[in-house]
Amino acid sequence: MKILDRYVGREVLFTALMAIAVLSMVLVLGNVFKQLFELLVNHNVPIEFILSFIAYILPFSLAFTIPWGFLTAVLLVFGKMSAENELIALRANGVSIPRVCLTVFVLALGACGICLWINVDVAPRAQAKMKDALINMARSNPIAMFMSDQVIDEFPHKKIYIESRDGPQLKNVLVYNLNDTGDLLQIVHAKGGRLAADLEGQQQIVLTLTDARYEDHDEKEPNNVLKYHSGITAKKVDYALSLRELFEKSKRRVGLSQRTLKQLLKSDREDDPEQRSAMKTEVNKRLSFSLASFAFALIGVPLAITAHRRETSVGFLFSLIVAFCFYAFIIAANLLREKPRAHPELLVWAPNVIFISLGVFLFVRLARK
Repeated sequence: MKILDRYVGREVLFTALMAIAVLSMVLVLGNVFKQLFELLVNHNVPIEFILSFIAYILPFSLAFTIPWGFLTAVLLVFGKMSAENELIALRANGVSIPRVCLTVFVLALGACGICLWINVDVAPRAQAKMKDALINMARSNPIAMFMSDQVIDEFPHKKIYIESRDGPQLKNVLVYNLNDTGDLLQIVHAKGGRLAADLEGQQQIVLTLTDARYEDHDEKEPNNVLKYHSGITAKKVDYALSLRELFEKSKRRVGLSQRTLKQLLKSDREDDPEQRSAMKTEVNKRLSFSLASFAFALIGVPLAITAHRRETSVGFLFSLIVAFCFYAFIIAANLLREKPRAHPELLVWAPNVIFISLGVFLFVRLARK
């Protein structure tokens, strides 16, 4: 039996590690590096920052890719064992399916423990450090925040869009001025512009717009289209964007993903029902994520044996379908997290309940054959 346990454990563990590495690289780090590459090439950001940024984003990605990679490994290994009649040979020698899968469930529980540690502590701390790294980068090179074809909304009461940028020179700039409640008060469209940083004096960025055209909204009724006023133009206008306010705002604002489980449980006592619902949902989401590996193991084994296929492409396809169905509930709950009446904190547990129940049913039926 020890030989069987070592064989199954080695195959599942090695395949899972390979799947986790591939999924992390392709699905997460590939897109992140695509965005960071523009910073590295066009804005002279040090390579050390790029590497640290990837290190900070990796724990967050592992919370998704560890369960997904483990599911892929179970489907591939047991699909291969079923296709090559290894399971039939084991059962002919008196070894039951639950006994063959014992090592898989031990590994699944280990994966759950690692995911729990990442979700409740490692990933939030990494997210907070990534935020600090971005603030430090903005302090040393604030112009790097202004990237082409992106909306910059970090500055209070402003949203800025730049179509293209060549160094400090800008082309087709949109500036949205907002009130305290986020309503749009003014739109400024400029054909060109220029960025200049004052880091030692006023600690600000000066945005100089050329050939600017204004559209003003009524302060009392900003959404009333009948009260829009357009047509005012300016050959040149300067906007001072305070870096001091930006840094203070960034330090005060701590997102839910940047809080450890202990911090979320303390914040759960807030009076605002929407915020309290969002924090309850975040806590339950992290705990639900941590059980995904066990749920995937339960449903993955009978699915792989029933499919009776050894092709890698089929295993990846099954893992994609199962993972999509699982994470769809999590995404839905996240969208409803500020709506207490929808009970999103309970919805995040639905995929675990469904997958574990279905997995137990399929597993018991398979073991009886």
